Amino acid sequence: MSPLREGYVQVYTGEGKGKTTAALGLVVRALGRGLRPVMLQFMKADPECGELVTLRRLGVEVVPCGLEHWVIKGEATAEDLAAASAGLTRARQLVMCGDYDMVVLDELVTAVYFELVPLQEVLALLRDKPAAVELVLTGRRAADEIVAAADLVTEMRPVKHYYDGGVEARAGIEY
Repeated sequence: MSPLREGYVQVYTGEGKGKTTAALGLVVRALGRGLRPVMLQFMKADPECGELVTLRRLGVEVVPCGLEHWVIKGEATAEDLAAASAGLTRARQLVMCGDYDMVVLDELVTAVYFELVPLQEVLALLRDKPAAVELVLTGRRAADEIVAAADLVTEMRPVKHYYDGGVEARAGIEY
């Protein structure tokens, strides 16, 4: 039985940095309180990202649901669609199985925007989730329907970023 009496749907979206980082903070907090988190990553496939290495060390299962290339909206291949579909099926299994108190679906919001995952299936997952599961979605460009279905929505808005000055992503900071 989950120690959570009531779980909510949280969404971290927006064009700014920090969506996945916020979700990872929740995972660490959950671990510290004896909760059982799991993380699925859509549209990402680098098993050596710093956060994934650390989560594995902490005993958190991380399920990659993306391929090793970037998808262009409207140009998803059959392989891209199959990987995303399998990821959403796995997400539903993990949300419903009762083994986890927190399920993080990293970049699922972006996968919906890129038309890899049907919006209606994501909305059905939000609607059907067990009451004691905290469900966390991240990604840019959250559909209005996802925002409406969520209990908490935070939009990351860039004010200033060193990327704009030509700084590239740094190991240990951005990945």
